[in-house]
Amino acid sequence: MEVCYQLPVLPLDRPVPKHVLSRRGAISFSSNSYFFGGPAPRQLAKRRGAISYDSENQTALYIRMLGDVRVRSQVGFEPVPTGSHPYLYVDFRTLHSRPQSAGPVSARNVRRLLSFQRYLHSSRFLRGIPASNPLGYILDDDYTGQAKLMLEKVGNWNFDMFLFDRLTNGNSLVNLTFHLFNSYGLIELFQLDMVKLRRFLVMIQEDYRSQNPYHNAVHAADVTQAMYCYLQEPKLAETMTSCDLLLGLLAAATHDLDHPGVNQPFLIKTNHYLAALYKNSSVLENHHWKSAVGLLRESALLSHLPTEDRLNMEERLGSLILATDISRQNNYLSEFRTHLDKRDLCLTIGGHRHFILQIALKCADICNPCRPWKLSKQWSEKVTEEFFHQGDIERKHHFEVTPLCDRQSNSVANIQIGFMTYVVEPLFVEWSRFSDTRLSQTMMGHLSLNKQGWKEGRDKQEASASRASEEQRTSAAKDSNSKELPQGSKRS
Repeated sequence: MEVCYQLPVLPLDRPVPKHVLSRRGAISFSSNSYFFGGPAPRQLAKRRGAISYDSENQTALYIRMLGDVRVRSQVGFEPVPTGSHPYLYVDFRTLHSRPQSAGPVSARNVRRLLSFQRYLHSSRFLRGIPASNPLGYILDDDYTGQAKLMLEKVGNWNFDMFLFDRLTNGNSLVNLTFHLFNSYGLIELFQLDMVKLRRFLVMIQEDYRSQNPYHNAVHAADVTQAMYCYLQEPKLAETMTSCDLLLGLLAAATHDLDHPGVNQPFLIKTNHYLAALYKNSSVLENHHWKSAVGLLRESALLSHLPTEDRLNMEERLGSLILATDISRQNNYLSEFRTHLDKRDLCLTIGGHRHFILQIALKCADICNPCRPWKLSKQWSEKVTEEFFHQGDIERKHHFEVTPLCDRQSNSVANIQIGFMTYVVEPLFVEWSRFSDTRLSQTMMGHLSLNKQGWKEGRDKQEASASRASEEQRTSAAKDSNSKELPQGSKRS
C-alpha cells in the first residue's frame, strides 16, 4: 500500500544536523522541498518513519505510519490509539532539543522525563519532595505491583516475559533494560543521563515491529533477560568489565532492531534495498547494528564519552550483533569447540571475553527451546507463525516457497525438532562444557523434555492422521461394494 501525504514547507536557514540525518529513515526538507540524504519520494511512503528539522523551534517533527494514516505535529508525537499500534504513547517534543548541562536533576528535566510517563504524579516531584532512591521516581511509576515483584526475580530462568509484558502494558523491553542498567550501576558508572537513556530505550522499543509474531520487542526483552542470566554465571560475573556488561545488554536489546519479519533469502530474492546495501551479506544483522548506532547517536546517550571510545563501543556492539547471523553458526561453534578442547580460553584477555559475549548472545537469541515447556511452546508457535506468513507471501507472489516456511508441507513440531537437533543442541552442549552450572543443567533438561514433547505430539498427530486416512479408505470401499450395477447395464 502506498500512502501519499503532503507536508508544509519548512523554512531552513542552516544545514540539517548530522545527528538528525543519522536516524534510520531520516528525511529532511528544504524550502524547495528537496531531500537531503533521504530516499526518493516514492520510497518515502514505504518507510516506517521520517524526521524533518524545523530551524524555527529546533524541534524534530516525527512522522510515523499509523495504520494507513501519517500524523504530524509540531508539539510532539501523539499516536492514534488503534489496535494495530500498541506502542507506548510518547511525547517527542524534546527529541532534538538543545542538550542541558550536566548537573542535579532540575524541575525542567523532571518534566522532560515525565513526558514519557504522561506526567503521572509529576506534582510530587515538582514540589521538591525528596526520594530515598535518586531513580525512585522512575521505578515507582513504572514498576508497580506484580511487575515490580517479577523484577526482583529477573535472574530466574523461569521468568515469564509474556506475563511481564502484559503487566507493563507492552513496555517490557523499556522497563526490563532500565532495571538491569540500574541494578548493575551502569547509569552511575558511565554517567548516563537518565532522560537520554529513557528516550533511547523507548525509541528502541518503538523500532521493533509489533505486528511481527516473533521478532518484536517482547523477543528482544526475553533475549535481554537470558543475557542477564548468562552474565550472572560465575565465570562471566567474575571477569566481565562494566563496559562488557553495558555492551552485552545493549546488544541483546537491539539485536533484532527493526526486523522486517522475513529472512535474508527473502530480501535477496525480492531485490530489497537492504540486500543491495549490505551486498547480500548478513543483511538483517547489519541493519540491526546500524539502526542501533543511529538511535545511540540520535539520543546522544554516549555523547559525553571521548570520540574514540564511543566509536570503539559502536564497533564492538556491531561485532556482537553480527554474531547472531544464523548462517555463521558453524563458524562460531567450531571456534568455540576448539577453544574448549585446547582449554585456552582466558577471560582476563579482552578478546576472549568479547568472544564469550558473542557466544552468550547467540545462546540467548535461540534459547527458547531451553525454557520451560509452557514458555517454549508459545515461542515456538510464534516463530512458526512468522515463518508461515513469509511462505504465504512467497506463494501469493509466485516466488519459490522456502521449505521452512511452507505451511502445506511442514508443521510446528517438525520445524522445532529439526531446529533443536541441528542448531540449538550443538551450541548448548558446548556452552555446558564451558559453564557447567545449575543453569546449564536446567537448560539442557528443558531442551531434552521439550524435544521429546514435540516428538510425542508429532507421533500422535501422525497416528491420528493415519487412522483418519484408513477410516476414509474403508468407508470408500464400503460405498463401492454397496453399489451394484443394474442388469443389462454393461457398457460395450
